[in-house]
Amino acid sequence: MIQTAGWIDTALSSGPEIEAIGTLGPAGTSSEQAALYLWADRGLGGPPGIRLYGTYEEAGTALREGAVSHVVIANAYASVHSFYMDPSLRFAGAFLFDTPDYGIAVSPGHRIPDAARIATHPAPVALVRELLPDAYSVAEIRYATSTSAAAGQARRRETDLALTTRPAAKAHALEFISRTRPIRMLWSVFTLADPDA
Repeated sequence: MIQTAGWIDTALSSGPEIEAIGTLGPAGTSSEQAALYLWADRGLGGPPGIRLYGTYEEAGTALREGAVSHVVIANAYASVHSFYMDPSLRFAGAFLFDTPDYGIAVSPGHRIPDAARIATHPAPVALVRELLPDAYSVAEIRYATSTSAAAGQARRRETDLALTTRPAAKAHALEFISRTRPIRMLWSVFTLADPDA
């Protein structure tokens, strides 16, 4: 095992080359940014080989089917344990990577009620109460499959607000109404298990 600042390398250096990375999409997720970071540090070079999926489980299926060589998963994800326990997968390493800034965002021109419906991925839900301006309260939390999907809900006005990342807010043309902050996150990298090991 190799340890360098911010990295735990159990098989990143000695395992398969990073040809394509699967992670949670759509565009604008923290997972996409983490995959880009991994690609920049350890990938083959050239245009990033990042594939975005609707769920981490779909990214895991893509790994098992050979569509990607590696999968990146946030350790805050409630079901990350299923990847660690899967005998067909190998934990290749982990790295620290701060997420893009998170904040509460609104679709321009949308009148925000005092008690707002807020979309968020389940993992960062605690940030809603931290970042929601005092003028508003939570009427309902609606869970989305990613921070980018949460931004899409606010853009379509299915919710009043979204807890989302700066890239997702930009992609969905949302405006922040709160302060923003990153999350210091540990990211796990998985490859296929070596059948001979």
